[in-house]
Amino acid sequence: MAIALAFGLTAIRYSIGNLGHAGPGLFPAMVSGMLLVIGVATVVRSFFVEKVHMPLYFRNIVIIMASLSGFAVVSMYVNMIVGIVFLVFCSTLAGTSYSWWRNVKISAGLIAMALALQYLLGLNLPLF
Repeated sequence: MAIALAFGLTAIRYSIGNLGHAGPGLFPAMVSGMLLVIGVATVVRSFFVEKVHMPLYFRNIVIIMASLSGFAVVSMYVNMIVGIVFLVFCSTLAGTSYSWWRNVKISAGLIAMALALQYLLGLNLPLF
């Protein structure tokens, strides 16, 4: 909620405009407003739900951080398709069950989304 407030307060210093002609502050104000509403709803809900102990597994945190860092490095030096496959196969090591077939399907779906973003929206992604 603090991050949403920080970005929201910064965004209102810019011109907001309207939905027909958006100013530079409209998008960050809308996103930070939505994040603030989600944060407030989460805090309010926490008072009405039974507390559950949540253990902290540092091994899983290290695996996820390594897979994200590896994705960035592989995408930079090889290409993003190989980076996506690395990310999926490495990050699932943090889970309780490992299925290479599920990883292949998830990788294919993410690659299809990246191709759609590149060809349909014209984003400059280093896929090849």
